[in-house]
Amino acid sequence: MSPKKNDQHFSRRDFMKATSLAGGGLLIGFTLFESCKPGAEPAIDLASLNYNDFNAFIKIADNGAVTIFSPNPEIGQGVKTSMPMIIAEELDVNWEDVFVVQAPLDAKNYDRQVAGGSQSIRHGWEPLRKTGATARQMLVNAAAAQWGVDPSECTSSRGVITNSKGETLTYGDVVNQAAGMEIPEDVKLKSVRDFHIIGQEIPNVDIDEIITGKPLFGLDYKKEGMFYACVARPPAFGQTLDAVDDSEARAISGVQDVVRFGDKVAVIATDTWTAMKGKKALKLSWKSDAALESTEDHHKILTGLLDGKSFETLRKDGNVKKAFSSADFVLERTYESPFLPHNCMEPMNFYADVTSEKIHLVGPIQTPKGTAERVAQVLEREVGDIHLEMTRQGGGFGRRLYGDFVLEAAEISNLSGKPVQVVFSREDDMADGIYRPAIKYRIAASVKDGEVTGYHLKEAAINSNMYGLIPNFFPAGALENYQVDVAKFDSKITTGAWRAPYTNFLAFAEQSFFDELAEMMETDRIQLRLDLLDKVKGTTDDRIQYSPERMQKVIRTAVDKSGWGKAPDGVYQGFSAYYCHNSHVAEVADVVIEDGAPVVKRVVCVVDCGIVVNPLGARNQVEGGVIDGIGHAMYGDFAFSNGAPQSLNFDGYRMIRIKDVPKVETHFIKNTESPTGLGEPTLPPAGAALANAIKAATGKRLYNQPFITELKDLRIPEKEIIG
Repeated sequence: MSPKKNDQHFSRRDFMKATSLAGGGLLIGFTLFESCKPGAEPAIDLASLNYNDFNAFIKIADNGAVTIFSPNPEIGQGVKTSMPMIIAEELDVNWEDVFVVQAPLDAKNYDRQVAGGSQSIRHGWEPLRKTGATARQMLVNAAAAQWGVDPSECTSSRGVITNSKGETLTYGDVVNQAAGMEIPEDVKLKSVRDFHIIGQEIPNVDIDEIITGKPLFGLDYKKEGMFYACVARPPAFGQTLDAVDDSEARAISGVQDVVRFGDKVAVIATDTWTAMKGKKALKLSWKSDAALESTEDHHKILTGLLDGKSFETLRKDGNVKKAFSSADFVLERTYESPFLPHNCMEPMNFYADVTSEKIHLVGPIQTPKGTAERVAQVLEREVGDIHLEMTRQGGGFGRRLYGDFVLEAAEISNLSGKPVQVVFSREDDMADGIYRPAIKYRIAASVKDGEVTGYHLKEAAINSNMYGLIPNFFPAGALENYQVDVAKFDSKITTGAWRAPYTNFLAFAEQSFFDELAEMMETDRIQLRLDLLDKVKGTTDDRIQYSPERMQKVIRTAVDKSGWGKAPDGVYQGFSAYYCHNSHVAEVADVVIEDGAPVVKRVVCVVDCGIVVNPLGARNQVEGGVIDGIGHAMYGDFAFSNGAPQSLNFDGYRMIRIKDVPKVETHFIKNTESPTGLGEPTLPPAGAALANAIKAATGKRLYNQPFITELKDLRIPEKEIIG
């Protein structure tokens, strides 16, 4: 069984637009993804459209230069490079002749101008290819008309069109004529074997600007006459603003205004330092109407939920109670993870200039369309009044899905009448986060006559509302008796998506559990997984998204590439395999003992994500995901006391450091399947591979994150767990 293909249907007339450029050349506009809506009204006067009227487009100049506007937010996942690569491939030009520009928000033309869920390339694959191929065919048709031959007698290659006589024309030679030609309904896409851009290692299109410090990121944005705002927010979740004394803040030279909105107070100044200084000078009093939450409370609450009976059942196959009652033995384990902040390198920030005529927004946001709609609602304006430009983002990891900082900027500008950029300090970023929720999982499995007969997963979470496809991931479909139950506690602490939502911890829990289950069964841990996957083959259950065949291949490849079972003395290995974001991943971690402490030296990661568009960028994503997964599983901890975060900067919050980072070996399964997700899938299995390797090295089974807390029980004197 293979993962389901995208159920997307595209009309050429719906997503293609073409017009001549005033200075000569061809402009191809296209609407992408699910926004290619049947019945969408085409523009009446295409010649009057300017660049901002398209959500993304190709611009071809009469000298042959090609500009491709990249529509999706760039948060470091590489779509500003890889999405234009797909267009350029089918357009059949030299990558050296391509210029890439970030497109602004255009909610009119398509829905998925989003960076989230590792879905940009997966959803864009077909429409991006068709857009490039359609432009190429228009250029070929123009050349054929100029020669007076049938287009079938012409071929294109690297921006040059050739006829059967060997005569040639460049794209620049025919681009003006092509602009007036009819858009073809049916175009032929390239064969994978003919790709010359896709599959090549293409450097990030912004790399020169990044390493030379050119303005790219939200914090780089400058505009004449703009001001800066820092915001005082409740110091604890559950508190509200009672009284404000801003006299000392207003007396500081450079402070322009102090604005109260809701339970927040903004200090507006001529520069960020003065705004921060003014914020510290505010005298604020806070109140709370109920008891404030602490980490100890959450431990008890989550345990109570697991022990209780108030669950929502997300999937129930067979009868797990019956399977457990007749089993030779039942293994049950509980796993716990803390809240986690996102800690993007670039703290939250956004620029807003609200006037009676327009709302101009600029900055780093993963969800520009939804955020613009929220701004319009809060300010009681029309969405059409908003022009939102996206900058490159210094990290997102899910935090920039939520536009709270954009709303702050818009409200402050609206109230003050000034163009402002809201800037979070690192302390603001950690104290007013939208955190990964604290979660506990309880997993139980029954074994009868050497076979796994039942599996029961219970989740208890803080504010959990994104269960998604988790109940249909492995081992769903492999067992006759299978059940997934969830329960949540509604907290005032804000929570949301954090890189690879929920699977980031669930993968550790489940894959650690399977290793321990194999030990109890006295069977091979790899074979246990392979045997369960065999049982999924041929299923007609449409809920199952993963492919057992593809999962087995990444497992076997990881076993081979890592030298599983053949490690030299003193090297202990741990295995993990997981499917999420439409991709299949297997990882093996190598751990040694140095000075009495386990040290992770190497992680071998095998990924099946379909066609790899840009191997250079893809490896960066794989390695980053593995390192992120290891770092947060090992060190990430975030506590609350009376509703207030207890860590406000990196002196009190441990992240992985350069000396902790293992060597990551990446292997991609080569196939011709359409691309799937890559920004997140390698993070979830990393923690389990490490935990299973630590078990092999120390004999200690880990059940809670961060691991460093549990490893203190080993009584390693004055020795950090490092990589």
